[in-house]
Amino acid sequence: MTNTVSISLVSHTNVGKTTLARTLLGRDVGEVRDAAHVTEVAEPHLLVESPEGDRLLLWDTPGFGDSGRLARRLAQAGNPLGWVLTEVWDRWRDRPFWASQRAIRHVLGEADVALYLVNAAEQPDDAGYLAPELQVLGLLGKPVVVLLNQLGPPGSAAAEVQQLQQWQTHLAALAAQPGSAQVQAVLPLDAFARCWVQEGVLLQAVAAALPAGRQPAMQRLTAAWAQRQQTVWRQAMAMLAGRLARAAADRETLPDAGWRAPLQRLAAGLGQALGLPSGGDADPQARAMAALAARLDTDIRHGTDALIQLHGLAGQASGEVLDQLARHFARRMPVDEGRAALWGGAVAGALAGLKADIASGGLTLGGGLLAGGVLGALGAAGAARGVNKLRGVQAPLLAWDDAVLDGLLRAALLGYLAVAHHGRGRGDWQPTEPPAVWGEAVDAALAARRAAVQTLWRERAGWLADAPAAADLDRWQTAVAALLAEASADVLHQLYPDGARVAALRPAAGRAAASIQPAAS
Repeated sequence: MTNTVSISLVSHTNVGKTTLARTLLGRDVGEVRDAAHVTEVAEPHLLVESPEGDRLLLWDTPGFGDSGRLARRLAQAGNPLGWVLTEVWDRWRDRPFWASQRAIRHVLGEADVALYLVNAAEQPDDAGYLAPELQVLGLLGKPVVVLLNQLGPPGSAAAEVQQLQQWQTHLAALAAQPGSAQVQAVLPLDAFARCWVQEGVLLQAVAAALPAGRQPAMQRLTAAWAQRQQTVWRQAMAMLAGRLARAAADRETLPDAGWRAPLQRLAAGLGQALGLPSGGDADPQARAMAALAARLDTDIRHGTDALIQLHGLAGQASGEVLDQLARHFARRMPVDEGRAALWGGAVAGALAGLKADIASGGLTLGGGLLAGGVLGALGAAGAARGVNKLRGVQAPLLAWDDAVLDGLLRAALLGYLAVAHHGRGRGDWQPTEPPAVWGEAVDAALAARRAAVQTLWRERAGWLADAPAAADLDRWQTAVAALLAEASADVLHQLYPDGARVAALRPAAGRAAASIQPAAS
């Protein structure tokens, strides 16, 4: 047997019902303006449908205006519910008051559960409309789930718990008053900065508020919602893994500048140290570095655009790749052993300086290069033979080093969180500074998988001399997607344990590491 479950957004006027409806539906519905009584009639929208044909409708309704007056009018009526169903004259005399009547008529006739939205940006004691509106909802006899809107950017878990408990305590006191609505649950669900897994907690609360006979249908609907969201999540991880794979395989071959190259690099480093113009535009190495950075910048922006669209959002990524990423190059340069003795201080010193630069987080081609020039006067030919033999490079090239890949891995997870938290009701997607709590959760998830990450980077190191076969690159990308899925599930579980459970996101440590073992030859 199939069922239609109706949940209705109700609130004081101009609290954000239509904004939240857009976020939950993933599409623009109704009209959003900073004004009272913008919505005048109740409008149904299909939120999710199960394979069995069950339907979950989300209703956007007119807001309550003069709540105290409405509660008094109902209290004075001999048959308050009958009055609501028959009164029509206020439509012409007092349209806002008529809109409030329309809202309660709808809840009485259509709603299985009322989702009562409150503005959590204000203190509960300052929301004088709460008591009369809960009295009105109490007359209707429908289950009520309170949603805290306008919570602000995600903060610490302790601060959010304190805010939630403050509202729960206040609402419990109001619900204890005679005739007040019985609140089934109080949930944080910000229309602007919610995470999609929180919607699963809402669906679970709706199921718990329904009569026993309606709960199987709601369980099927929740499962259908989870399946839809998991598909989007897996596609997002595949997109991010593709970005990492392209960056890992990218490289730029450099022309062999012959014996002048070490001196040119030393001169450039000396000029930089003295504050002289670099003249980098004519430097083949600088051009190669710029080409790598430009491709990465384009890939990140295009990939972010695709991620935004995948989540049903509007807007485009903007800006450039962070400057520090452009400095993280792994430079692989074959050294001519015959010339190494002649240019011992320059060549071996440059290599020593390069090692110091990479160890400090990037290739600066500056101070590290100059310092190495002083320290590398001895053993130049041996150093050149060691570099060539160990690295096996036949042509000079530049590629992103492991520090960049680490940064891209972290940035991918933080970027996913930014998109996954952006409510459509907020408008076009815009990049924002990630909250500290996100960074902490991402760092913890990646630290727990450091061995798997290093295994990925070690396998990739062999590509710098010989480009990987398409099958090997695909296998590597699949392993990265698995690692991202595990890490992101872990992060969401840290941030929203109940939501991740309802969404059936379960970290499975070890799969990513196992999936990147070399294939049998």
